[in-house]
Amino acid sequence: MSEPAKTDARFRFLQPDEGEVLSEAIAVAYGDSYDVRWVYDAEEVAARLAAGTYVACVAETPEGDLLCHEGMSLSAADDAVGHSGQAVTMPAARGQHLFTRTKRFLMDWAAGRGMAGMFSEATAAHPYSQRANVELGAHETGFLLGWIPESVANDAAGGRRRGRQSAALFYAKLNDGHERPVYAPERHQAMVGRTLELCGLRGTLSEPPSGAEAPERTELHVEIEADHNLALITVHRPGLDLEVAVSAERHHLFHRAGLDAIYLDLPLDDPATALLADHLERLGVSYAGVFPNGRCDGDVLRMQSLHRVRIEAGDVAVASDHGRELLDYVLADLS
Repeated sequence: MSEPAKTDARFRFLQPDEGEVLSEAIAVAYGDSYDVRWVYDAEEVAARLAAGTYVACVAETPEGDLLCHEGMSLSAADDAVGHSGQAVTMPAARGQHLFTRTKRFLMDWAAGRGMAGMFSEATAAHPYSQRANVELGAHETGFLLGWIPESVANDAAGGRRRGRQSAALFYAKLNDGHERPVYAPERHQAMVGRTLELCGLRGTLSEPPSGAEAPERTELHVEIEADHNLALITVHRPGLDLEVAVSAERHHLFHRAGLDAIYLDLPLDDPATALLADHLERLGVSYAGVFPNGRCDGDVLRMQSLHRVRIEAGDVAVASDHGRELLDYVLADLS
């Protein structure tokens, strides 16, 4: 079977006055169910494109018809690590590896710009987008169990499964990052070290310095994502009251706000994370992975806690041997 897109597709970046291209593509693939709502607002897309906090790469026919879209979000235009997403392959272009080719074009551009890497979430309802990330040289760094709400419907995914679905975290290294110590809690040191090595991250697994002390009070930020019915707790400074503070937030978010899931980010460049994080296991908070967080200066240890959400191994697809090893670890820690 011939693949005309391999010779006919052209790649380029959207301009700020083309925000409707993404909005219309998302509507084709997801209807009105896509769980990042700003993509439906062409003016908001245009504003992000103009500010440099969103970069959109498209593949088109010579006539200008859209074949595929891949985006990258940045906390600031000069960020060293981007968050790729909003991957849409138009129905007529499927089966021609256009997602892989479009993302490769975007990655090459980012590498030439000097960026250290790109991370992304890929649905774990099926292995196809995960396989594409592996083909591009990305590696799994974690699994967000129950991350995707049941309401999301992707016409490329086939029949819809009931309940919340999970996502695999991937990191693709583009250039060397900066050297830094990584302070992981003892319980998870081996897996964090394995992730650092596999992804080529320039972090060195380290023990807290002698005499390292944590502040009395924890500094954290809570962000509720209503469309996902979940919350992200970013801990800026873990304090001696970390367990109490997280317990209070968890109780409020689950029993007052009625959320399905909480994800907790702890700074891996802070020795207090190694000293205090193991105690969180008592709260029903478990390992999710290593993840960049735009609110922190470096990578974070992401942990997760689910409320009335049941995830089993058969619900989560993987695309590599490392992915299976990591998923087994995440599920074992959950129990």
